[in-house]
Amino acid sequence: MRQGACLSLQLQRGIRNRGSAMNANTSVEIFADVARLAAAAGSRFLGLARDAVAARGAFTVALSGGATPKGLYTLMATDHRLRAAIPWADTHFFFGDERHVAPDQADSNFRMVDEALFQHLPPGLTHIHRIPGEVADAAEAASICEEDMRGFFEAHCLVDGGFPRFDLIFLGMGPDGHTASLFPESPALLETHRWVVANWIERFKTHRITLTFPVLNNARGVVLLVAGASKAPVVAEVFEPTPAGPAYPVQRVVPRSGTKRWMLDEAAASRLPKGKA
Repeated sequence: MRQGACLSLQLQRGIRNRGSAMNANTSVEIFADVARLAAAAGSRFLGLARDAVAARGAFTVALSGGATPKGLYTLMATDHRLRAAIPWADTHFFFGDERHVAPDQADSNFRMVDEALFQHLPPGLTHIHRIPGEVADAAEAASICEEDMRGFFEAHCLVDGGFPRFDLIFLGMGPDGHTASLFPESPALLETHRWVVANWIERFKTHRITLTFPVLNNARGVVLLVAGASKAPVVAEVFEPTPAGPAYPVQRVVPRSGTKRWMLDEAAASRLPKGKA
């Protein structure tokens, strides 16, 4: 933890005022490996959960798929101190995106989280709002998901400016700079009104169901979990300003009244500047 904080300070000195990736509400932490990254993310999850329950009676979080978050979910299920401290009964789990597949399919984000976390918790303890990827029409699946979200957030007075006010949204980043299922040159990048959409991904010839930028940018806190050397080139580019504006979808995650925290392992951060004034 101390190592991550020290590296965070050094890094921020080097990339201050380097474009849309950093602003006054953005921070960066670098950890020696994925295990330390997961431990720090778990601590952050716990702290935000406790604060949210104390302030509003519930903690709302949108989960990300991918290998890096899987390590976090496994830790939450297996670390006895962390597991005992998390207010599970007051936590509502949503998903940032889902593939257009049934929940028992190998590439389902829900299945990954279920196997890593949910199945290890006592039955009835968790509130899970999954995206119904098994619905044949992806647009209908997105509508069902949005209706469920509206029912919860509106009933609990957790809507601000027409969009849900998540306490925490976990995100990852692909090697092409996508986040959630907001891929480069995909239609959902232009969405300004819907909470959830079916986004056609030409590269894969399929729909993905995803939260939209207005939802991501309305969160109280966004945490980007990024690990691995394959992400390093894009991570470096994300922190570079571009005259034409954001080049990658992940650069468009800019919470309007919340915080954005990058949590990287050393491999993903290997091409970032260090110690530059």
